[in-house]
Amino acid sequence: MSRGSGKGLSLRDKLDGNELDLSLCDLNEVPVRELAALPKATVLDLSCNNLISLPSDFCSLMHLVKLDLSKNRLQQLPLDFGRLVNLQHLDLLNNRLVTLPVSFAQLKNLKWLDLKDNPLDPVLAKVAGDCLDEKQCKQAAVKVLQHMKAIQSEQDRQRQRKLQAEREMEKKREAEQRAKEAQERELRKREKAEEKERRRREYDAQKAAKQEMEKKTKKETVHTRKPASSSRPPQPPRHKPSWSRSVLRVLLFVLFCILCTLAACKLTELQRQPLCVSVNTLYEDVVAALQNHKTLQNMLQHNS
Repeated sequence: MSRGSGKGLSLRDKLDGNELDLSLCDLNEVPVRELAALPKATVLDLSCNNLISLPSDFCSLMHLVKLDLSKNRLQQLPLDFGRLVNLQHLDLLNNRLVTLPVSFAQLKNLKWLDLKDNPLDPVLAKVAGDCLDEKQCKQAAVKVLQHMKAIQSEQDRQRQRKLQAEREMEKKREAEQRAKEAQERELRKREKAEEKERRRREYDAQKAAKQEMEKKTKKETVHTRKPASSSRPPQPPRHKPSWSRSVLRVLLFVLFCILCTLAACKLTELQRQPLCVSVNTLYEDVVAALQNHKTLQNMLQHNS
């Protein structure tokens, strides 16, 4: 392959045991597909090329144990660079890196790291320190991993807080929706009750109007039938008891009382009492008067 594209070059010719040296090949792209076909190449040297970035499928080369990307023009690493979990040795000397992807924290087997001569973020640069000897490069690997794990944890916490906030917001929205639905149900219930009450009033009004109409019709029927009844022969008037009958009854009662008193005074031992004496005398006077009256009548009839 040409030095720029990588085509036409046999990678197997450059493979020496488990080491594949592609340095100083003037590469501006990484032949990922060809590298993936060589799983035995666990040590890969891509130093001193013109690489500006790594393709996302580069992270599928999970068989890599040692990777040299020094003296390129890399501005960033792929976001899922942490998929290279078997990586133990990483050289990023003299690139243009400012930060590392958070997934870098997943390189749990990383033992050696060189980040010198990169325009690193001041915090990251302070954590990485120098890599002037084996010990410093190992410390850089440990400290950078810890730093990236802390960043990952913080991002996870932020993500968790954001997720919790979204859940709370969702719960709030659901509660508001439930309250709104309950309010709508209550409103519909109230409207239904009002409609029922309105229909009941209408029914009562119609019933009252019907009853009033029936009463009116009945009265009209009664008034209509009255003239027909007047054609019947008049009934004889009923005689009311007159006052004369009452007087007669009183007189009879008085006469009865007199007779009873007279009998008592004539026939019982009470005749010697002063009252009975007066009664008996009155009785004899009355009888004498009646006899005189009868005698007078006889004389008048005889003279005539």
